[in-house]
Amino acid sequence: MSGIVLACAIVASYFFGTLPSAIIVARSKGVDITSFGSGNPGASNVGRALGFKYFIVVFVIDVAKGAIPTLLLLNHRPAAYLCGAAAIVGHIFPITRKLKGGKGVATGAGVLLPLFPIVMIICLATWLAVMKITKKAGLASVLAVPLAIVLVIMLGHHETWEVFAFVGIAALIEIRHIGNIKRMISGNENTLEVKK
Repeated sequence: MSGIVLACAIVASYFFGTLPSAIIVARSKGVDITSFGSGNPGASNVGRALGFKYFIVVFVIDVAKGAIPTLLLLNHRPAAYLCGAAAIVGHIFPITRKLKGGKGVATGAGVLLPLFPIVMIICLATWLAVMKITKKAGLASVLAVPLAIVLVIMLGHHETWEVFAFVGIAALIEIRHIGNIKRMISGNENTLEVKK
């Protein structure tokens, strides 16, 4: 793959990641998701505002934002990682919305899906279990992200650089959750009571 083609793919992946799925879905129901609950334009906050059905809609779209660029370049694995990371950055820091985006968990799961599907399934199950028990989506996310790294390492079917790539992506997502971590420590973290 030429450098120009790769650069274009990275830029396209970034802008694909900026698709404001949570904002669009919530707005279609008359809700400004950036002013509701945590204010985060993500699936969890949409679920809090509109219910489980809309949580699923936003979650699937956000997963697709990471999965599609990664899957399209899966035969060029380094390029797949770069484009997947670009989609996550686009989701978290969308230039179209003054760099104020979501937290990257679902889009990160989308990147993980074509690369390590079993790891993604285990992490998703862990996220759902922790969320169901604690009602805290932030805690579920903070725990599921490092679990993905551990599982990738345990699988062993990867190059060393892939582990570092995952660590970098995970660090970005975890940094985006610093506010959640601070609220958890102080006991003020929002609960996720998804409407039926």
